[in-house]
Amino acid sequence: ISSFYNKKKIRYFDVFKLFFTFYRIFIRAGMRVSQVLARLYLGDLDSALNSAVLTSRNVSLIVNASGLPDLPYPAADGLQVLHVPVQDQPHAQLGQYFDPVTERIQQNQAGSTLVHCTAGRSRSAALVMAYLMRSEGLSLRQAHELVLERRPFIRPNAGFWRQLMEYERELSGRNTVRMVRTAAGVLPEALQNTDGAEYCVNI
Repeated sequence: ISSFYNKKKIRYFDVFKLFFTFYRIFIRAGMRVSQVLARLYLGDLDSALNSAVLTSRNVSLIVNASGLPDLPYPAADGLQVLHVPVQDQPHAQLGQYFDPVTERIQQNQAGSTLVHCTAGRSRSAALVMAYLMRSEGLSLRQAHELVLERRPFIRPNAGFWRQLMEYERELSGRNTVRMVRTAAGVLPEALQNTDGAEYCVNI
């Protein structure tokens, strides 16, 4: 009898190990990737290094904004990597890459694009917002609302917000977001269509 129960314990343990492995490789990694458009994804470093994530989403272009140049991406035919060597600091000049990144994503017709940094919160989110402004014709406010809806924990730093605002003015001649000083620090504030009405979009 004890031998029978020991075998059942081993069997249950094997099933648990199998489930945990499946969760770690597929489900947890998938949660780290957010689909912004039909062929545009935003994610973190772990998701970009996960072969199952890249294959299931037909990723053919990775935009690496992690600041780490030599990453062990999975070997895949036709997979290309664009490096954006910028640190997640307010003074970092991410804006100089808005146009090159947008143009490279537009050129990628072979599959989907994954834009990632380390956590998928600041650098990569700002690059995706810039892409949405130029390629999709969205305002900065609209771009932020869309990305925030798809990935609720994004938070570009204040310096990147200022560069996004400059980019919006270059593209459309106006701004839909401004920076304001609050008790929580300097935050972007969206301008409503009605006069004088405002609300914060990055709490």
